[in-house]
Amino acid sequence: MSDEVEVLVVGAGVAGIAAARALRMRGLSCLVLEAKDRIGGRAYTDATGFDHGASWLHQANDNPLTAFAEALGFETVDHDKLRQRLLFTEGRFATTAERGAFAAAEDRFWRVIEAAAADGAPDRPASDAAPQGGRFDALVAHWEGAQICAAELSRMSLHDFATTALDGPNLLLRRGLGTLVASLAEGLPIRLGAPVTRLDWGGKSVEASGAFGRIRARAAIITVSTGVLAQGRIAFTPALPAHTQEAIIALPLGLLNKLAFSIPPGALPEFGPFASLRRDIAGQGDRPISWIARPFGAPVMLAFIGGSLAWELSRAGHRATEAHARAEFANVFGAEAAKALGVPIITDWGEDPQFLGSYSHAIPGAQAARRALAEPLVDGRLIFAGEACHPRFAATVAGAWLSGEDAAGIVTDQTLSDRFP
Repeated sequence: MSDEVEVLVVGAGVAGIAAARALRMRGLSCLVLEAKDRIGGRAYTDATGFDHGASWLHQANDNPLTAFAEALGFETVDHDKLRQRLLFTEGRFATTAERGAFAAAEDRFWRVIEAAAADGAPDRPASDAAPQGGRFDALVAHWEGAQICAAELSRMSLHDFATTALDGPNLLLRRGLGTLVASLAEGLPIRLGAPVTRLDWGGKSVEASGAFGRIRARAAIITVSTGVLAQGRIAFTPALPAHTQEAIIALPLGLLNKLAFSIPPGALPEFGPFASLRRDIAGQGDRPISWIARPFGAPVMLAFIGGSLAWELSRAGHRATEAHARAEFANVFGAEAAKALGVPIITDWGEDPQFLGSYSHAIPGAQAARRALAEPLVDGRLIFAGEACHPRFAATVAGAWLSGEDAAGIVTDQTLSDRFP
């Protein structure tokens, strides 16, 4: 005999937590099954305060987690107002005029992208629409693609890229975004270390199976990543409809890995807290990484490696990732400064079997995939949720949270009224 619950939630990341909270507010019984030994998914803050995954509350005035942060007394800072923007070009730090030219190139980039993605325009790779030929055009495209979206613009749908572009404010939390997410899970019925390997959904109920045994529910909300779904880590019986399977494949995960180096006194100029550094593209095939110095004044240097370079280094291992970051640091600050950096904390979402990547993008021609994946099946008995399912705030905790809440609202009264067979 299997355990029984009204709604089963698979995954205790941001979307799963949001769904469970919303279900409980409706007075429904639910259980969250989480494969890992912790909650939070890709929003995880370790004991040092380092956010391994999600770090910012993007577009904070419209972000549902901003109100939670304020209500729970989390200290936040507006990163855009605090950071000193540094650019390293031609072997030196850029002049004020050059930084202004880079900012102008960013503005031009978005004007061109928005015009190209206007209503009625055909979809195509975002790279096809990006400006080319200007001094900083290649760097802007690399920054907006690999370093922000975790994938090169050539891999991304123009329409999805334009639709999911974000505005400020971009808030950072001193205690970490993962800490906020964990606090929102307090009191929820979550079972850790319980990966679902099979989900039967063909009858009047759904049944999840794994090493934990079997659990039946009237409905299930699936919040695992599209990376995991695409690899078939959960066997669905019957097979998912073709349009759902196609949406999963059309929403692959990019990769953005981070390294946190301790920096001893004198290892680099005394930049203020949150100073950001970008290095200009030096030639064909160059894929610069980026840095943030001294978050909240801590003696730490954060490195960000995105896109195809992140995948290559992930496959090569942590030593290769660290060596590449140190070489990049030496390019700017010198070999001695690079040697002085401490042993880093290194994230690797691509190698984690519970995620297999960082966050989603839609491939060219698949601008409708997010809505297709979120479409409920069998009258709300099976629903997918997560950042990949949100058509506006994809790839963010806001999108994951809103998608989880939406999924909880989709579970129909008719579905819940059905008796277990």
